[in-house]
Amino acid sequence: MVQQQYIDSGILETYVMGSASDEEVKELMYMKATYPEVCFALQQLEIDMEHIARHMAVTPPVCTWDKISDTIDELMVRPVNDLKKNQTDRADRDFSNFNKGSQYIVVEAESNHIRVHKIWRWILAAIFLLGKIFLGFAIYFYLENKQAKQQLKELKTELRQIKK
Repeated sequence: MVQQQYIDSGILETYVMGSASDEEVKELMYMKATYPEVCFALQQLEIDMEHIARHMAVTPPVCTWDKISDTIDELMVRPVNDLKKNQTDRADRDFSNFNKGSQYIVVEAESNHIRVHKIWRWILAAIFLLGKIFLGFAIYFYLENKQAKQQLKELKTELRQIKK
């Protein structure tokens, strides 16, 4: 019963996916050694994951390995003088924390900020301003309506008093 609850808890899946903590791994190894049901379930899960990985694998383009191999060969064959020249070129491009003893590949990333065209700023400001103006008119006409109803009520009471 304890074994089945442990198997159903999802710890086996986290272990197989590689996201289990050290404590969970130790606990799993203990449970695997103690209970053969846990060991069998772990083996079955690993087999299933391998099967899924094989059937869902995406074949890379044909020239991918050639590009990787060429890049590695270029890095290995490049003379030391070229490496020093590249390092100084990179340092000139404001890489202040560049470690000269190692080699880096520069990756340029785009900003994650959203750019808004300037016209939208004016449009949003106009909408905000118009909203405030309409709110002012709504309050004004609400108060006028309230005052008109009060005056109408007073006139009706005066008419009733006159009729009596």
